[in-house]
Amino acid sequence: MAMNRIQFQPGMSLPEFNRSFGSEAQCEQALMAARWPDGWRCPRCGHDAHYKLARQSHGLFQCQACQHQTSLTAGTLMADTKLALTTWFLAIHLIGQAKNGMSLLELKRQLGVSYPTAWLLHQKILAAMGQRDAEHRLDGAVQLDDAYLGGERAGGKAGRGSENKVPFVAAVSLDAAGRPRHLKLSPVAGFTSQAIQAWAKAHLLPGTRVLSDGLSCFTAVAAAGCLHEAVVVGQRLPRELPQFHWVNTVLGNLKTALAGTHHAFDFAKYATSYLAGFAYRFNRRFDLRALTARLIVDVARCQPRTERVIRGNTEVHC
Repeated sequence: MAMNRIQFQPGMSLPEFNRSFGSEAQCEQALMAARWPDGWRCPRCGHDAHYKLARQSHGLFQCQACQHQTSLTAGTLMADTKLALTTWFLAIHLIGQAKNGMSLLELKRQLGVSYPTAWLLHQKILAAMGQRDAEHRLDGAVQLDDAYLGGERAGGKAGRGSENKVPFVAAVSLDAAGRPRHLKLSPVAGFTSQAIQAWAKAHLLPGTRVLSDGLSCFTAVAAAGCLHEAVVVGQRLPRELPQFHWVNTVLGNLKTALAGTHHAFDFAKYATSYLAGFAYRFNRRFDLRALTARLIVDVARCQPRTERVIRGNTEVHC
């Protein structure tokens, strides 16, 4: 069997990561470039002339025009952090490079931090992943399917009415050769025409050609200016439906990854985060070596997100 060049690409090794981001000074320089690629600008007045004040944690800058002071991490997901930037950057690297994601216990051990700290770092980085991918809408040919995370609790309802099942939409766009390009995994309130119409307007470009099974709510993608074709699945098995090969493959890989890496989590609260992490890595699978640097930029450009917001309202965007 021929070797899959995407799966077997080298990515960024730990020695290579350490050469680029192994010191606090290197991380500060990378964060500076991510936040202000055209040079420092005052967040208050936009002036570019500034002083770098005496060495403080994560750097402190003062605008020469209005005297406003801002730190290197202010206004980012790293705001008010007590962790070294090297710890943040290593977390970004480990989470980004792990094909199936990284368990919190493994992240805790690799970073040398407490379990709650590993959890918060993980959630913040997943939030940045979700924020970045939300800016992209699918086009061309798209395979669409309905799916669920979770299952019934002991003593609870079985089937689609289970209290612990979270419905989500899986959509895979294809290139001209019929191979997968981009992936969207989006929790929805339910499989209703209203929910699918809102999802399509947010995630599909007008003119997209959508192929779905016979679930009636999927016809609502037409309201977003998309072309829709339905295939009634009936009792056929996935292997008997080659037209849905890629979306079925992605869903199988997703459920294997979540079950094998994370085992269980609160699906109702955190489905958006974990689905975003899987989709982000999938969409950048063609260049794993560049993924760490790209994720550093996305984390740097995502606004602060407190633990209270993460635990209380996971749907609030960065």
